[in-house]
Amino acid sequence: MIQLLFWFSAAAILYNYAGYPLVVFLIARFRPRPVIKSAIYPRVTVVLACYNEAGRVVSRIANLLASDYPREKLEVIVVSDGSTDQTVAKAQKMASSSVKVLSYYPRLGKAEALNRGIASSGGEIVVFADARQRFDREAIRQLVSNFADPTVGAVSGSLLLGESGAMEGLGLYWRYEKLIRKSEGRAGSVVGATGAIYAIRRRLWEPLPAGTILDDVYTPLRIALAGFRVVFEENARAYDSIDPLRKREFSRKVRTLTGNYQLCQLMPRLLWPDNALVLQFYSHKLLRLAGPEFLIALLFSNWALALTSGAWQFFFQVCLTIQVPLYASMALGALLAKQNRSIKPLGLAYTFLLLNLAAIFGLIYFLTGKRDLWQREY
Repeated sequence: MIQLLFWFSAAAILYNYAGYPLVVFLIARFRPRPVIKSAIYPRVTVVLACYNEAGRVVSRIANLLASDYPREKLEVIVVSDGSTDQTVAKAQKMASSSVKVLSYYPRLGKAEALNRGIASSGGEIVVFADARQRFDREAIRQLVSNFADPTVGAVSGSLLLGESGAMEGLGLYWRYEKLIRKSEGRAGSVVGATGAIYAIRRRLWEPLPAGTILDDVYTPLRIALAGFRVVFEENARAYDSIDPLRKREFSRKVRTLTGNYQLCQLMPRLLWPDNALVLQFYSHKLLRLAGPEFLIALLFSNWALALTSGAWQFFFQVCLTIQVPLYASMALGALLAKQNRSIKPLGLAYTFLLLNLAAIFGLIYFLTGKRDLWQREY
């Protein structure tokens, strides 16, 4: 029984972090589904949901208007979700025939902000944006070019993160994640999108359930399950930086992983792997959530097997010898991070620890009914 637990946990971990990325890469390499791209210019609405973004909203609107997409075909809708600062006043100074400002009070969450913004939109294509990031000048045009393909229902852009000190491991992890998404998009559909920059066909939109945490996964998944492709456009770039405050960055990861649990509640179909897309969700999302449990099971089953006699004892002792330094490097990486220092291998180990701790907290928050995560920074 203990050996079965060891082998099952080891297989799940290897498949999670190496097997699935390799499988989807090979499918994308040898059985790709190219997207028919073309320079098309339908009317586009950019929805910018904000909460207390007085310090950034003006520059963000200016950044969107500086796009090389035809100005007469571009509309920006700023939705203030119960802001208590000068967000609305500053945004209204930018109001024009191309910029509309909506506001309401009290705060109801990002899902409601998006619902109201899209209800007021006039574009054939809706682009989702946040106040925190900035778009490359050609980002909107690059997103839209994919909709020349009638099978495409949503397009995820590429978020580029600046790295900083002890948090550089998160930047490396994000690049690894983008490689998986790129392969998924080439093979068929991406499981979710990048919330800072993605677009959908307006006619495929359905209002988000109240309190939805991950609109950027819920909406693309629903579109993909309806039979349309969700693809990744690496040339549609948005820029951001990793928060140097570990606590805030950790909170964002907990929010994201709690949202993945919530998706199973909002879309029960995801629990039944009856097609390739749902199998992707299992491989890319659910197994990642279960990672900490598999790691704990692997460590303790390995420990028990290393103490028993038998033909495989030496093998299990070697496996345990490999695991212990890995966990020690995670602890050392955490100590260095507290001093805002980083050695790349230890930084990667610390990032791995951080992500798995976030998965544990995400599960706790979901099981205890903590649903106020939409009140966090978008």
